[in-house]
Amino acid sequence: MAPGVVGGIGALIAEKRGFKAAYLSGSQVAGMMGLPDLSVTTMNEVAEEVQRITAISRLPLIVDVDTGFGEVVNVIRTVRVMEASGASAIHMEDQELPKKCGHLNGKKVIDRDEMIRKISAAASARKNEDFMIIARTDARAVNGLEDAIDRANAYLEAGADAIFTEALESKEEFEKMRKQVKGYLLANMTEDGKSPLLSVDDLRSIGYNIVIFPLTAFRTMLKAIDSIYADIKNYGTQRNSLDKIMRRAEFYDLIGYYDYEKEDNVFFEIKK
Repeated sequence: MAPGVVGGIGALIAEKRGFKAAYLSGSQVAGMMGLPDLSVTTMNEVAEEVQRITAISRLPLIVDVDTGFGEVVNVIRTVRVMEASGASAIHMEDQELPKKCGHLNGKKVIDRDEMIRKISAAASARKNEDFMIIARTDARAVNGLEDAIDRANAYLEAGADAIFTEALESKEEFEKMRKQVKGYLLANMTEDGKSPLLSVDDLRSIGYNIVIFPLTAFRTMLKAIDSIYADIKNYGTQRNSLDKIMRRAEFYDLIGYYDYEKEDNVFFEIKK
């Protein structure tokens, strides 16, 4: 289970709640800037967010790198930069630019052989063999399930460590993908998409290996922000909304505030 985390603070909360991995959505990176998920963010913007998260959290981080930010040479650089930034895994999709959210209509996929070249380049570019290359196929919505299955197996042969099967439309399709694809599989449980919201137990029983919840926390946060802004605007105070707010002591405990203070005091004494 890898929940989508909102910055380093979100990763700390995920860690506190006992998760063993975290996920960074490209849509969230764009959304935090008030931008759509249409390839408008850059590799450096994503890498900077990766660095901020991995600098503060011990959780392995799976990172959405869209289409690899370009062609084969761009993919090679993307892998090197993401690995150096602290990511533990990336997933790269076989969409044409400009890419779209995988659960929207109107997307297009590149030729299978072109994606195979990108996966092969990504696998060869990494320095650490444990750095995972996850290939995402969006072919189900474009060419049908059989093409998605064919692509998934071809991508594994090209060097992908796992397959992200995007926008499957029923539990039966998840089951068929599992039966016909001989490798690790990742499922995307996003709200308001084409896929049914299967539970972790459902996916485990089918045989999936990884499940991400990309924007659940982010969208929850947006709803909470909207609610508290409405209260302040309507009532001119937050007094009636204190039960909605993480209080200072809890926040300080989460970020280890007093540990920083202790370290500062220790080094102050050494300096004296």
